[in-house]
Amino acid sequence: MSQEGTPIDIIFLVERLESLIANGKKLPLTTNVVVDQNAALGLIDELRVAVPEEVRVAKRINSEGERIIEKAQEEAERIIARAQEQAAFLIDERGLTQAAEAQSRAIITAAESDAEGIRHGADEYAVGVLVGLEADVVKTLQSIKKGIAMLDERRAALDGSVDGRQDDEDDEAWADEDEAEPVRR
Repeated sequence: MSQEGTPIDIIFLVERLESLIANGKKLPLTTNVVVDQNAALGLIDELRVAVPEEVRVAKRINSEGERIIEKAQEEAERIIARAQEQAAFLIDERGLTQAAEAQSRAIITAAESDAEGIRHGADEYAVGVLVGLEADVVKTLQSIKKGIAMLDERRAALDGSVDGRQDDEDDEAWADEDEAEPVRR
């Protein structure tokens, strides 16, 4: 999903989910809270949409890196062809065979070195971007799994506490504790 053409930030969605959980109504004598199921599920749906967008961005960055490498290779080949043409011209025109071969080798070596430097720089850039993106995606995935596990625990705890109530006296005790303990946010 996008808002006005800008992709939704996964970290922002995780923070909203965390806030929803942190601001849930605390159950007395437990670490459990009650959260709005629709709001939590809505955030999880937004995360499902946002994660593939991050993957598309990573693919786009990777393809840009490949394009840079390809362009560097084409430039290296062009420089080598120009060097070979220049060497042939020197040999034909001036008869400086040895000098032409030496210059040709130097030009080819320089061109190959430049091309390798360009390839190396493009690879380093692509790796850096992809490693950063991978770290963000892993962190987000861990937060999502933690949130889901926490919600599952709360749901199990709520199911257990509903089954454990025996009479109205328990309900009154819970209500008294709710009034006595302020909700911390």
